[in-house]
Amino acid sequence: MPANSATDAQALKLAEEKLASLVENGLLLSREKDRDVLLRHILIGARNIARCAAATLFLKTERNTLLFALRTNDEALPTLEIPLFNDDGTPNEKYVVTHAVLHNKTILIDDVYSETRFDLSGTKQFSEQSGFRTISMLTVPLSPRQGEVLGVLQLLNAIDEVSGEIIPFPPALMGFIQAMASQSAVALENHNLLAAQKALIDSLIQLVAGAIDAKSRYTGGHCERVPELAIMLAEAASNTDSGPLAAFAFHSDEEWHEFRVGAWLHDCGKITTPEYVVDKATKLETIYNRIHEIRLRFEVLLRDAAIERLETLQAGGDAAVADQVFAARRQQLRDDFAFIADCNIGSEFMAQSHIERMERIGAQTWQRHFDDRLGLSHGELKRYEQVPVAALPATEPLLADQPWHIIAREEQAAYGPGYDFKVRVPENLYNFGERYNLAISRGTLTQEERFKINEHIIQTIIMLDKLPLPDNLKRVKEYASTHHETLTGSGYPYGLTADALSIPARIMAIADIFEALTASDRPYKKAKSLSESVAILYQFKKDGHIDPDLFDLFLTSGIYRRYGERFLGAAQLDEVDISRVIGPVPR
Repeated sequence: MPANSATDAQALKLAEEKLASLVENGLLLSREKDRDVLLRHILIGARNIARCAAATLFLKTERNTLLFALRTNDEALPTLEIPLFNDDGTPNEKYVVTHAVLHNKTILIDDVYSETRFDLSGTKQFSEQSGFRTISMLTVPLSPRQGEVLGVLQLLNAIDEVSGEIIPFPPALMGFIQAMASQSAVALENHNLLAAQKALIDSLIQLVAGAIDAKSRYTGGHCERVPELAIMLAEAASNTDSGPLAAFAFHSDEEWHEFRVGAWLHDCGKITTPEYVVDKATKLETIYNRIHEIRLRFEVLLRDAAIERLETLQAGGDAAVADQVFAARRQQLRDDFAFIADCNIGSEFMAQSHIERMERIGAQTWQRHFDDRLGLSHGELKRYEQVPVAALPATEPLLADQPWHIIAREEQAAYGPGYDFKVRVPENLYNFGERYNLAISRGTLTQEERFKINEHIIQTIIMLDKLPLPDNLKRVKEYASTHHETLTGSGYPYGLTADALSIPARIMAIADIFEALTASDRPYKKAKSLSESVAILYQFKKDGHIDPDLFDLFLTSGIYRRYGERFLGAAQLDEVDISRVIGPVPR
């Protein structure tokens, strides 16, 4: 074969190899999701295609500087950034890398030591310090499209295929390197766009969670603390290598991100819950505490008693008897109001005898002398239309359940096809009746308000269903919407049982309960200590409501105390004897 034919064949083979490398590198770059790995692929791929000794990757920053991002040798990266513009605003064109970026232009230097166009003192200094003497240099901008540059690749010391000597970069190589740089730029831009999109989504999610927390001055921080606790427990479960939890793990950053998003959105439906319901601290509270209205009625009755005494005296009655009757009436009113006021405070249990006494007190009457329909909104007046106008003065019960206290549910809660929520919907939207509210046997919420609170999880599901979640976030709805389910099927909104509840869903339940128990910002309860909260969680474990293995891990890993030290007050951080509550539940 003639010499020139052999040379042509060798050149063709070399070109085919580089083209194959280029295709392979393009596929590799398009699949890579880890940014650090992507940058290394770009750097090593460029060095291999160029057949050179070393390479450095610079990335353009938002500060209009070039940052040393990666290099192939083991030397530490310089921390300095190279400005693209001088202090006076003029382009900084004295360096090879800045010139390449500013002009989006490939620069070829055959011999660094004879180059006069650019300041290469930094390269020469590095050569002296490291022992790596740079001779030839190829600087290629990373440009995904015309007019935009993301960074620059600097390739050093091309190596002859045969002799192994350092040579200038062959002009025939330029097309391959520029194509590879273009591939890399597109891959890097796509990664940046995806990262920016992810950062935007995460910010919006935390914005929603923050808005929910900000909505209530009492529950502020709940949407932040629950994810923190859930992630702590999920990490401990993922690190477990024996027992029932050994098979559980999140295997990728995407799976962890999906769980975090679900945890952040676990209460997003609360955006639809009225603030006064979330914050209802006493039984008579709506927008304000209506105990003030009732106290005023007692004041009226006391004044009536005082007037009756004066009228008796004016009519010549026995002053001692009149004083005795007034004193007895005054003490009775004071005792009755103190009792009603105490009924207004939520408790774990209200005895039937207390309800009956409240009803007897409420049956007393007082007289209203003013029109109760003046100053009302159009909506309020429509509720009053159900009752004829009473002649004044009107005699009314001291505590009333009036027709206008009922806020009708305009239509039965219907959530659309496909939702099989197992919840009982109260007939009315709200019932503000005074006796009705004071008779609440546990806590401060009526059945209507409790449903409105519980409905937040239904709204969470509906809201998340409307989002076009990508495949890598498909389980967000599950993670966000199952923390009120129990292993026994007694939870809501679906009444799921153990076989339908994943480990992450069970983690969310424990995190949500423990945060609520220990929170110090609730107006309707005192924050519980660690030992009290663990004791209540243990009862949930005994009743089969929460996962027993996760409960034990929560304690044995020390998460309960680490969380407490971070988020609870010093007075709550008491000692907990976990040996009494971990392990099998006694039968």
